[in-house]
Amino acid sequence: MKFGIDRLLSEPELLAELDGRRVALVAHPASVTKHLTHSLDALIAAGLNVTSAFGPQHGLKGDKQDNMIETPDETDPHYGIPIFSLYGEVRRPSGQMMSTADVFLFDLQDLGCRIYTFVTTLLYLLEAAAEHGKEVWVLDRPNPAGRPVEGTLLVGGQESFVGAGPMPMRHGLTMGEMGHWFIDHFKLDVAYRVITMKGWDPEGPGYGWPEDRVWINPSPNAANVNMARAYAGTVMLEGAMLSEGRGTTRPLEVLFGAPDVDAKAVLAEMQQLAPDWLAGAALREVWFTPTFHKHAGALCNGLMIHAEGPFYDHHAFRPWRMQALAFKAIRRLYPDYPIWRDFPYEYEFTRLAIDVINGGPDLREWVDDAAALPGDLEAIAGRDEALWAEQVRPFLLYD
Repeated sequence: MKFGIDRLLSEPELLAELDGRRVALVAHPASVTKHLTHSLDALIAAGLNVTSAFGPQHGLKGDKQDNMIETPDETDPHYGIPIFSLYGEVRRPSGQMMSTADVFLFDLQDLGCRIYTFVTTLLYLLEAAAEHGKEVWVLDRPNPAGRPVEGTLLVGGQESFVGAGPMPMRHGLTMGEMGHWFIDHFKLDVAYRVITMKGWDPEGPGYGWPEDRVWINPSPNAANVNMARAYAGTVMLEGAMLSEGRGTTRPLEVLFGAPDVDAKAVLAEMQQLAPDWLAGAALREVWFTPTFHKHAGALCNGLMIHAEGPFYDHHAFRPWRMQALAFKAIRRLYPDYPIWRDFPYEYEFTRLAIDVINGGPDLREWVDDAAALPGDLEAIAGRDEALWAEQVRPFLLYD
């Protein structure tokens, strides 16, 4: 199969459309060809006039470890072109940035999750391109979480850098498809094109991530496909006082970790409350001591998710529900436990982080309501998931 970047480089008629035009690239460490050449190097070697490049959150180099750690603008030492940061002084490309090119190639590997900020970066780029009369091409890449959709829709007024619009946590789209939805939903007048993948089958082996492609971290804590599959659930731990495994070698692959929570008891409570929400993956008790971040230096007990190998059932696994159930079980076992993070998240200083992450208060309120049952959350999420699936059906490029 071919990703968008591979098609662009191998099809002379596509390259010819960029002759004589100034080209900008939006990229990160996973922006590579099938031969693992970085897209910036490959495009310049192909003779394109690349006049600038852009790095999203974590930087073009992917060296910034945590959230709210900004990347400065710089000049590329090899090519002498400006490297603009879209997670530094600005999140939206400025007019001066947009003036450096005619066509903007967006080549970011996504995780298929609304909160992963590359989704919002695409929207901001499309809005800037519409304003300044520029063209955007998405060099499409797989959604490693595949087509399943899960979670409640972001509530109007809850938009943020981790919530670009009314979409669920697990959106089921590629970035190329998402661009089409953005243009339709936000009524953008922009020249837009998707260089589609060739041979990508979201229901084939790998269920989203091709088995013949190596995994490269698109951000420092996205270490493997297991993480990508679990992320639509485990990312909610960023809104909790529980550890998501940052400061270990397997971040965002645990349902929780804490020095004062009994993981076996939590798992038993989850099995009693909603056993069907545990389907599709194996859960294993783990112990770990984070070297940094929450509970640094403390021995934590937790549960690790294995959405991989013989334990993985692609259509049964629902990580958002699994994570919600873990929160609910902890609240039932430890009614006064301070689950929710009370310090800023992604520059949102007034709203609780968990509400920012979920795009509204529904999940938190369900967890904290002692009378609320799994069926109550299921009713809200199921309705929203069906609505989203219907909305995006016209924009699917690979089914």
